[in-house]
Amino acid sequence: MITCIGLVELTAIARGIETADVMIKAGSVTLAFARPVCPGKFIIMVYGDVGAVKASVEAGLATGADRVVNHLIIPRVHPDLLPAIRGTLAVTSVEALGVVEFFDIASAVTAADAAAKSSRVTLMEVRLGLGIGGKSFFKLCGEVADVTSAVSAAIGAGTGRGRVVSSCVIPAPDPALFRQMI
Repeated sequence: MITCIGLVELTAIARGIETADVMIKAGSVTLAFARPVCPGKFIIMVYGDVGAVKASVEAGLATGADRVVNHLIIPRVHPDLLPAIRGTLAVTSVEALGVVEFFDIASAVTAADAAAKSSRVTLMEVRLGLGIGGKSFFKLCGEVADVTSAVSAAIGAGTGRGRVVSSCVIPAPDPALFRQMI
């Protein structure tokens, strides 16, 4: 079980690769991913025990320095978050669909975790910057009241770290739209 995640988002690919190496060596963490995203940014996510993740992220911030856009550490991360980022959660029906979009990656991850913890919802997908101009968004589903509450929690969690671009709650999405969303 993943107990804590850490993420560093940078504006430079070469510095990002260097930072990833430093982060892995700084603590007893597992690399979830280290990859370039649009528009020429680089993201690194690690997981492990809280202390190890904190040490890893601190080392990443020091190495990334002026190239760091944002970062996060989430202890007691929601168990659906990493599978939603990896695209491995299966959803078969939706009463309501919620979508929240951010200008940066770390804010979307923080907000998705907060949304999942706030209500009885399922994270469907967390898309991090690839092919969408560096923005990020997540989709979640559940009952209308739960999705509405989760979207509000996400906006509250993301506001202090990065700007929300837009959000919506769609009760009973059309089946054709739902099929495209999964």
